[in-house]
Amino acid sequence: MSKLVKDISEAIRLSGLKDGMTVSFHHHMRNGDHVLNMVMAEIANLGIKDITINASSIFDVHEPVTELIKKGVVTGIECNYMGGKVGKAICEGILEKPVIFRTHGGRPSDMEKGTSHVDVAFIAAPTSDDMGNCTGKIGKSACGSIGYAFADAMNANKVVIVTDNLVPYPLSDYSISEVYADYVVSVPEIGDPKGIVSGTTKITRDPVGLRMAEYAAKVIDASGLLKEGMSLQTGAGGATLAAAKFIKDIMLERGIVGSFGMGGITGYMVDMLEAGCFRSLIDVQCFDLDAVMSLREDPRHMEVSATHYAGVSGKSAAVDSLDVVLLGATQIDVNFNVNVHTDSNGYIMGGSGGHSDTAAGSKLCIIIAPLTRARLPLVVDRCLTISTPGKDVDVVVTQRGIAVNTKYGKNEELKKALIAAHLPVCSIEDLKNKAEEISGVPAPVKTSDRVVAKVLYRDGTVIDTIKAVV
Repeated sequence: MSKLVKDISEAIRLSGLKDGMTVSFHHHMRNGDHVLNMVMAEIANLGIKDITINASSIFDVHEPVTELIKKGVVTGIECNYMGGKVGKAICEGILEKPVIFRTHGGRPSDMEKGTSHVDVAFIAAPTSDDMGNCTGKIGKSACGSIGYAFADAMNANKVVIVTDNLVPYPLSDYSISEVYADYVVSVPEIGDPKGIVSGTTKITRDPVGLRMAEYAAKVIDASGLLKEGMSLQTGAGGATLAAAKFIKDIMLERGIVGSFGMGGITGYMVDMLEAGCFRSLIDVQCFDLDAVMSLREDPRHMEVSATHYAGVSGKSAAVDSLDVVLLGATQIDVNFNVNVHTDSNGYIMGGSGGHSDTAAGSKLCIIIAPLTRARLPLVVDRCLTISTPGKDVDVVVTQRGIAVNTKYGKNEELKKALIAAHLPVCSIEDLKNKAEEISGVPAPVKTSDRVVAKVLYRDGTVIDTIKAVV
């Protein structure tokens, strides 16, 4: 027996895909992904219309989707993140129905609850056998963890594995089992390795970024959480990686061994594992080649599903055991709400991803952001879009001061500890005033009443809407 079919077109026909259905994709190929565009082109060629795309993330490489929207092939999009090229078109009103934004934990939970139904899932697999056992750890397009694809494979009506490295059955070290696969397609390339992962993810050398990173490390230290068994998640940005370096130095100096590092894993987190700073890594996606290699070779480096990482439908998730998370922002308002969906001009250029999941689950959520960016203040009266609610944010670190969130009856002791540590503690309003002194007060963004996107919190409730830019 074999599930191998001739090509993507045949897999689509066999899947029973029809007008009005939903197809899903995962984003571990990131900006090197070929699969979404290949599949959608074949759907268009077959004359199928009114399709909803449910993709864990949409990147700039997926810009051809905008033409399919104009032709009526695509009439709905659901995702956790959206790059600026497609995001700009959405904000200009190209799509009739609002985009649905979920979190990395909310997406699999909605699939499992049945509130987000997928008819056909297309799994980009760097290696697979002809029965559909597949992995991202090996192959010319190796991306490491494919944790976001587990929910698609386990919950869709039909599952198509698309690979560019077909190996003899059985693939032993698989991530997703053949029991979920209906069809397997072998293609020349599922992605461009240059866009899938970078060779290295770099720590910032910018003095502003380094100052913020040092402050963040000192905040964690003063909080009392930098101790034996600590768990940590950082982003892949330069300032958060620099903060991880300061944390690593403290841990090594004091002989502290943490329980786990988590999230999208970078080579720097791998370095911390190998240096003995953590006992394990929990990995839902790899950001660079060092992380891919580590996942393949080190049993302490664990691949997990998005549900295991941050879901709310399971009995627990790793974010529930997270001590500290370091996150970024495009805007922060005086109520500590954070925007990572839109830029300061109101255009979609991102999404929550795991931002609000980890903010909610962690004991200490630190937002690291400069006071201004592109001559615009990052601290404002009200975020254009609320991605993560202020109730889940504990500290905002900038190069000119640190604001502690005591607005929700919490963090009074933390604030006292930071002051005692001689850190530059100030109010969030002070940060807003300092930002405006540097860049001035920006003109209001002009939007219409038309809703182009709905932002769902991790429990599936609508936390905000995004309006069309005029």
